[in-house]
Amino acid sequence: MHSFDYLDQLESEAIHILRETAGQFERPALLFSGGKDSITLVHLAQKAFRPGKFPFPLVHIDTGHNFPEAIEYRDQLVKRLGERLIVGSVEQTINEKKLTEPKGKFASRNALQTFTLLEVIEKYEFDACIGGARRDEEKARAKERIFSVRNEFGQWEPKLQRPELWNIYNGKISKGENVRVFPISNWTELDIWNYIKREKIELPSIYFSHERSCLSFQEQWIAVSPFITIDEDDVIEKRRVRYRTVGD
Repeated sequence: MHSFDYLDQLESEAIHILRETAGQFERPALLFSGGKDSITLVHLAQKAFRPGKFPFPLVHIDTGHNFPEAIEYRDQLVKRLGERLIVGSVEQTINEKKLTEPKGKFASRNALQTFTLLEVIEKYEFDACIGGARRDEEKARAKERIFSVRNEFGQWEPKLQRPELWNIYNGKISKGENVRVFPISNWTELDIWNYIKREKIELPSIYFSHERSCLSFQEQWIAVSPFITIDEDDVIEKRRVRYRTVGD
C-alpha cells in the first residue's frame, strides 16, 4: 500500500469532479481522442463508477486523418470496457458541404472538429462534455474553470463563468448552453505520465519508439500518410520515432 501522495490528491479531485458531473447534468458525455489525457480520464471514470456502467457515452470526433494505431486502440478499449461509443465524423460533415476541405501540403482537419462536435452535442442534447484539457498546456486553457460554460454557439464568454470556491461546482445552465468539464485541469503533463506509469495504463503503440516512413520539413519529421502531399524533391526516410501527443 503506497502512502497518500500528490497523485492520490489529483486522482481524488478528478474522481469527485466526474461524480459531480454525473450528479448535476442530465446528458453528460466524455470526449475521447485516443490520446494520453483522454485515456487517463477513462481510467479515472472506471475508478469513479465501477462496477457500474459509465453514466455517459464516450464521444470521438474523428477527423478521418487519425493514425490507424489510435483507432485500433480506441475500438479495443471500447470493446473491453463494454461502454457506448459515439463517433462524430468530420469527413461526413465535409461531404455534406457544411465544411470545406483544407488545402495545402500538410492540410489539417483539426480546426474543423469544433463544428462537428457542436452538431453531435445538438443531436444528442448533451449538456456537459468532459474533456482532458489541462491548464499547463497553453494560456487559453489556463483561464478555464473546472466547469467552463459555453453559450448556445459553443463559445466561451467571461460573463457566463461562475466562481469556483474550494470544491463547489455550479452546473446550472440555461437552455442551449453547454458546460465543458475538465477533471484533470490541475494536472501537469508530468503528472499524467507519472500517473500512467503508476497505474500501468495501456497506451496506443504509437506513443512508443517505432520505425516509420517520414520526410523532413522545416526541421521537423513528418509522418508519411495518404493525407499529405509528397513533392518530387521530398526525401522519404525510415526513422525511429515516437509521438509525444496523439489525440486530435
